[in-house]
Amino acid sequence: MTAVLQTRDLAKSFGAVTAAADVNVTVGEREIVGVIGANGAGKTTFINMVTGYLKPSAGRIYFRGRDITGLPPREVVRAGVCRSFQVSQLFRELTVLDNVLIALGMLREPRLSWLAPLATPAREREARALLARYTIEEHAAAPVAALPQGVRKLLDIAMATVGAPSLLLLDEPTSGVAVEEKFPLMDTVMAQVAASGAACLFVEHDMEIVERYAARVIAFYDGRVLADGPTAHVLADAEVRKYVIGTEIHRSRAAA
Repeated sequence: MTAVLQTRDLAKSFGAVTAAADVNVTVGEREIVGVIGANGAGKTTFINMVTGYLKPSAGRIYFRGRDITGLPPREVVRAGVCRSFQVSQLFRELTVLDNVLIALGMLREPRLSWLAPLATPAREREARALLARYTIEEHAAAPVAALPQGVRKLLDIAMATVGAPSLLLLDEPTSGVAVEEKFPLMDTVMAQVAASGAACLFVEHDMEIVERYAARVIAFYDGRVLADGPTAHVLADAEVRKYVIGTEIHRSRAAA
């Protein structure tokens, strides 16, 4: 397996509190990996370290064999690793199209300037094409503040992919999304991931989403990797049922 991402003995401490320890993860080309764990288990800490938002206390991070440990987020993005956030990082007062134009400008320009227009004809065509791929072009002129949560999530994820990343990390992509919207949203996202050829890790609490879209699952508990393997095997693991998804939840799903 060709490794897109490798972490070796990755750790993060905040004073006396250990948020992550001995995290060894390898992700191959085109892999779709679900990341699960209770609140505070270390999932987002792991994502934040990989994407440069937190500097590890120990260990190394390799992207396609290149050591990216401690690089700032923008350099990590330019290397080919992008992410979305649990709480969408959008300019609420601006339109959907303007948000994408800003993302494109930040990617292409070393420093944005008020003297250089973001909305060039070529860039606007590129932004509209991206919105169309994520099925939200009809909202291009709408202010972000007026959007349903599902559309905001799709916009945030679309903006994370403007640089055509080789590795996409999604932090709770269906959080706050209506039940009837979650599968169409993930269908759209996963279709674009497949079309791009990227590998994808997504943090998720909804086990229905994990079961449906992840070929492999990494379960975190107490800052460490509790289990890592094929989805069905990890979700059936006794310790994962006990510490992550709950035995009763697992039994009720099995009986359904």
